[in-house]
Order: sequence, then structure tokens, then C-alpha cells
Amino acid sequence: MNWIILIIAGFFEVAFATCLGKARQTSGTESALWWVGFFVSLSISMYLLYKATQTLPIGTAYAVWTGVGAVGTVLIGIFIFKEPAEGWRLFFLATLIGSIIGLKFVSH
Repeated sequence: MNWIILIIAGFFEVAFATCLGKARQTSGTESALWWVGFFVSLSISMYLLYKATQTLPIGTAYAVWTGVGAVGTVLIGIFIFKEPAEGWRLFFLATLIGSIIGLKFVSH
């Protein structure tokens, strides 16, 4: 169950990074709403990370949390913010995903 909580925490990390990017692109009330989304997502992500580390090793949990966030944020960057999807970038993204899966299998 704590692995699921950790993955959800990573999704909220993607959400707060996305809100940060959208807040940067907007102004006025719309920007303020993206900032609210950023702080709400950040708070939920941190709380879920805390809950997951109650039974998972902190080093593994943190690595998986940041890895899920990094992978998700790169994908959001490619699909939403139209960042480049070059071969080497996708290769290293795949190795990151493989590393996250590997940590899951070698952690108790």
C-alpha cells in the first residue's frame, strides 16, 4: 500500500511542477490560481511522501518520489509545454524508469 501512496505522491509532484510552469506562462488571476494549485499539490505530495516513509526506507522512497516526478514532469514538458523529445532525452528517461522499477524490486 505504501508503494501506491509513494507513486501518488510522485504524481502530485508532477502536478506542482506543472502548476509552476503554467503560473509562469500566465498573469493576474489565472496565475494566482496556478500558484494555489502549486501549493496544494506541494502540500499533498509532501504529506504522502511522509506517509510512505513510515514503512519504506527514506533513501528509496525519496529516489522513487523524485524519479516519478522527474519522469512525469519531462512527459508533461514534452506533451503540454512542447519541449523537444529527442532520442537521447527519451533514452535517459527510459533508463530512469528502469531504475525506479529496479529500486522497487530490491527494496524491502
